[in-house]
Amino acid sequence: MNLLIAAVIGYLSGSVPYGLLLTKAAGLGDIRSIGSGNIGATNVLRTGNRWVALLTLLFDAAKAALPVLFAQYYWGDQAGMVAGIAAFLGHCFPVWLNFKGGKGVSCFIGILLALSWPVALIFCAVWLVIAFAQKMSSLAALTAAATAPIFAYVVDGEWLAATAGVLAVILFIQHRTNLVRLLRGTEPKIGSDKKAQ
Repeated sequence: MNLLIAAVIGYLSGSVPYGLLLTKAAGLGDIRSIGSGNIGATNVLRTGNRWVALLTLLFDAAKAALPVLFAQYYWGDQAGMVAGIAAFLGHCFPVWLNFKGGKGVSCFIGILLALSWPVALIFCAVWLVIAFAQKMSSLAALTAAATAPIFAYVVDGEWLAATAGVLAVILFIQHRTNLVRLLRGTEPKIGSDKKAQ
């Protein structure tokens, strides 16, 4: 029962569409009509407002981290991991938006921060290295996600590695169109005027 409660709390927290709410509050319109149509920070950045994009990133990370910390405090580490996965699903597939949400990078970071901050820092470091080297946000996110379970296992153990693995699979699914473009060599680079879908 505790795990079910943790999952419900996680999903409800994760499904709050901060990217949509913040862009509307800032007078930037409906983020779903811009770029990829996703509600995450990367797409919010396409509005040209970096502060709103930064706030979206922070809020998306927090909405994933807080239910993890709550469940972890009351019911233990495994409940925290369940809450994290549920929050991630809520962000990617929010019931309020016909199950079309963000791609989950910010939430991934928030969950890792709550469960094991060293792994979160490694995730961010991998993202930054790839992003600066290749100038592709999607490739950076996919690389960081793919390596997260490995670092999670080394730093914390098999339970965190399994959790990171589940999150990575979902993130890859959310980036499936990016994967196709990466394979074709047509993925736009950071700062490109081309709209990513």
